[in-house]
Amino acid sequence: MAALNFTQSDPSTFILMGIPGMEDVHIWISIPYSTSYIFCLLGNFMVLFVVSKEETLEKPMYLLICMLALTDITKSSTVMPKALCIFWFNLKSITMGGCLTQIFFIHSVNFVQSGVLMLMAIDRYVAICNPLRYPTILTNARVVMLGLACLVRALIFMVPLPLTLSRLPFCDNRIIPQIHCEHMLLAMISCGDITFNRTYTLVIPFLLMGSDLMVIALSYGLIIRAVLRISSKRAHQKALNTCTIHICVLVTFYTPVLFTILAIRFIGDITSYGLIILSALYNLVPPVLNPIIYGVKTQELSDKVGKYTCRR
Repeated sequence: MAALNFTQSDPSTFILMGIPGMEDVHIWISIPYSTSYIFCLLGNFMVLFVVSKEETLEKPMYLLICMLALTDITKSSTVMPKALCIFWFNLKSITMGGCLTQIFFIHSVNFVQSGVLMLMAIDRYVAICNPLRYPTILTNARVVMLGLACLVRALIFMVPLPLTLSRLPFCDNRIIPQIHCEHMLLAMISCGDITFNRTYTLVIPFLLMGSDLMVIALSYGLIIRAVLRISSKRAHQKALNTCTIHICVLVTFYTPVLFTILAIRFIGDITSYGLIILSALYNLVPPVLNPIIYGVKTQELSDKVGKYTCRR
C-alpha cells in the first residue's frame, strides 16, 4: 500500500485547480484572460511584422524590442492555452512532463527578458552618452550575439529546476491551486526534502536579476549625469522621453516578478487568489502593455505601425 501512495519516478498526473472556489464563474473569468491573450499576440506580432518589413527599423533598439516581443509571446503562450482549457472545458489534469515544461519555459523566459531589459539600458546609455560611437559599439550582429548570450545564460541556470523536481517523490496530494505549474507550488506538495528548491528559487533569481538590475541602475546613473550636463532643453526632453519608455517596461516586469518570488518563498499562508492575481500580473500584463508602450511612445515605430494598420 505504501508503494501505491509514494511514487517517485512514475509520470504522475497533477490537477491544476484554476481559481479554487470560483469554478462556477470560470467561463466569465476567461473573458479578460482570453481578451488579454489576443491583444498580446496581436500587439507583439504586429511589432515583429513591422520591424521585419521596414529596413529603416533594422537598428539595435528595434532588434531588442523584437526580442522582448518574442519573449512576451512565448511566456503568455506557455500559460494561457492551458489556463483557457481549464476555464472553458474543465481540463484540469496535466502530466509531470507538461508541468515541468511549463515551469522551465516560464522561468527561462523571465530570465531572458531580464537580460534583454539590461541590454536595452546599455543601448540607451551608449546612444545618449556616446552617440558618435553608437553605430560601431552596438552593431546589429553584436546585439544578436548578446541576446543569444542571455538565452544561453537562462537555459543553463534553469536546467536544474525540472531535473530536481522530476526526482522528488509525490504522495496523494497532487492538487496545484493555480492556473499553471509553478516551481515552488509543485515542490511544496512533494513528500521529499525541498531545501535545495527553496534555496535555488531564491538565490538564482536574485543573482541573475540582481546583476541585471545593477547594470540597469549603473546605466541610468550615467545617463542622468550625462543629461544634466546637456544645456539644450530639447535634447533633455528627447533623452528623458526614451528613458521613460524603458523605465515603464522595467516597472511592469520587475515589480510583479520580484514580489511573486518573495511571496511564494516567504509567505506560506498567502491565499491562492493572491497567487493567481500575481501570476496574471507577471505573465499577462507586461506582454499586453509592452507593444502598446513602445508603439505609442516610440515615434518611428508608431508611424510605421500606422502605415500598415491605417491603410484604406
